[in-house]
Amino acid sequence: MIKKIILIFACTFSATFICSAQNTADSLLNFIINNKSRAALYLVQNDTLLARLNENKMMPLASTVKIMVAIEFAKQAGQNVFDQNNYIPLKELEKYYLFNTDGGAHPAWLNYEKSKSHIKNDSIALINVARGMILFSSNANTEYLMDLLGMDNVKNNIQLLGIKQHSAIYPLVSSLFMYQNPRNKSEESILKGIKKLSDEQYSRYIYDMHKALKYDTVLKSKFRPQDLSVKMQKLWSDRLPASTVKAYAHICNVINNRRYFDEKTYAILATVLESIMENPANRQWLKHAGMKGGSTASVLTKALYATTKEGARIEMAYFFNDLTTSENNKLQQWMNGFELNIIKDAGFRKKTGELLR
Repeated sequence: MIKKIILIFACTFSATFICSAQNTADSLLNFIINNKSRAALYLVQNDTLLARLNENKMMPLASTVKIMVAIEFAKQAGQNVFDQNNYIPLKELEKYYLFNTDGGAHPAWLNYEKSKSHIKNDSIALINVARGMILFSSNANTEYLMDLLGMDNVKNNIQLLGIKQHSAIYPLVSSLFMYQNPRNKSEESILKGIKKLSDEQYSRYIYDMHKALKYDTVLKSKFRPQDLSVKMQKLWSDRLPASTVKAYAHICNVINNRRYFDEKTYAILATVLESIMENPANRQWLKHAGMKGGSTASVLTKALYATTKEGARIEMAYFFNDLTTSENNKLQQWMNGFELNIIKDAGFRKKTGELLR
């Protein structure tokens, strides 16, 4: 029996960017200050560093890594490698969906697209697949797009963007098959064996599973969620693609400053990453803003950027690891208030900088 369902899902601003109480922002900031060994933060305004903590510490990204897939999607669509409005069958996405492993993200996305009448003849436009990867954090959509775009192309963005600290990017759904427990082995022996694998060996196994998902019609039926014990989930979480808050604040800067890619690529990136701008209330005070977050049972991450109409250009990444369930839940409740205060309140940014230097 699974003691805790695996979660990798988006942690986003509220759709309306409703003002949250100041104490939620202070609560999250105080948690960081009191748990510095388990937290990291990097905050920049108009290219000036305001606050930093453990900025070069490698930490699991969870679904925040999907920003890299979004960038490659925008690049290729912008270069007309494919038409972002082409429809693909939903059954192609279904190949990569593992029931009860994504916190309900993929089914929620499908229900959303049905409510918007975006599904036609059991097919959906690629641009909505990419948006579902970000807004709902569908792992199935992500894995499909990795195939479409080419895994090497996604990984090459690490070097293209000048990121020096980033572990290998690999398919998240396929990695779960690593943690299946054969009947003749103990859980401890499985964990011990996985820990001995080099990053290259670990990734190679995952790629094999990823390829198999496309063609093996019975592979998913053999998957046993009950094997994903708390210990298994923790090791899986610890070996997710990792990077630093400094690196992801830099990625946000590249997106926010609108100077690195061509205009069409940025337009597509905005469609994928900046759903928050679809709300008229947000357009009253923001030129643009986007974000991606991620979570597992013990990890919580977020990278975000915003340019306000008052001229403040802000990028921030903040990560947590080794959280308890209670801590994770509380932090998620505080995130919107914290992020809103960071973007809207110069005084709160100054206080954050004074406390985290």
